[in-house]
Amino acid sequence: MANIEVTVQNEEIERIFLGFTLEAQRQLTSNLQKQKKRVIVLAGPTACGKSALALSLAELMGGEIISADSMQVYRGMDIGTAKATKEERERIPHHLIDIRDVAENFNVVDFYYEARHSCQIVIGRENIPLIVGGSGFYLHSLLYGPPSGPPSVPELRKALEEESDRLGTDALYERLKQLDPQYANTITRHDKQKIIRALEILTLTGKKVSKLSWTGRRKPQNYDFRCWFLHRPRQHLYERIEKRCDHMLAEGFLEEVEMLDQKGLRSNTSAAQSIGYRQALDFLDSKKTKEDYIRFVDSFKQASRNYAKRQFTWFRREPLFRWLDLDLHDPEVALEMIRQDYESL
Repeated sequence: MANIEVTVQNEEIERIFLGFTLEAQRQLTSNLQKQKKRVIVLAGPTACGKSALALSLAELMGGEIISADSMQVYRGMDIGTAKATKEERERIPHHLIDIRDVAENFNVVDFYYEARHSCQIVIGRENIPLIVGGSGFYLHSLLYGPPSGPPSVPELRKALEEESDRLGTDALYERLKQLDPQYANTITRHDKQKIIRALEILTLTGKKVSKLSWTGRRKPQNYDFRCWFLHRPRQHLYERIEKRCDHMLAEGFLEEVEMLDQKGLRSNTSAAQSIGYRQALDFLDSKKTKEDYIRFVDSFKQASRNYAKRQFTWFRREPLFRWLDLDLHDPEVALEMIRQDYESL
């Protein structure tokens, strides 16, 4: 009889313990789900319509926009970056816009920490973070963590900069293209800062920058990123790009570049070499003849189209992004697809 009572007691203890364990697991799962907040990422090539869709989505879902544009961080770089207007920023809160002077540096590691901090602020207000932009390198760092790489060595950096001054940036870009074509294809041959840094990493580690960027990191686990690549058919996109360039010029883009030049634009290599601004600076340094202006406009549009090509190439390698053709779907349908994905279990 005593043995039966002991057995019953043991079974009761095991049942209680099992129930406690299952409840603890449910609580843990529930807490993890609550901690892992969803963040919407809207990427896409220049002029595809990201900003307009993002504004509508933010109004629909109670979101705030976090810019993933590497140049919109700079005050005064407004027209050439298609920055959100004052009225649009009054409609919807925007983050990571106008947070640096044009002579100050801002890099991918800065973006990683600033963007994550902005996500925390937005979520703290019980709103939805909408990451919006076309900078593939910046978005990749947000999804997987900032790129690894050795600290800079002043002597080596100085030697590379002197070599660039002596041989020209083109020569260093061609060397990078031979050593690491995958990374070279994601930047322009005019981006002196990124070319020199890439060659510095190659020299110090013997490893390609593309390998450092893609390996050894995992998607941060405290956010559930819902990623979309917005696009349009190539020919239609190019037409939109050319119209945008014409609109920027009509809005006073050249005057903007002149003003920024006085504030130290050329001292910031990345900003001075960005699409449109480099071509504008070249024109301002010319005799400004009618032929010079025509060449400037053509090169501005060509550089913008080439950038769109590189954006398509980059995001084809990003497995988290679903592609959404904005010519194929009405804006209302596109918004509903993104909303339903966000709210799905």
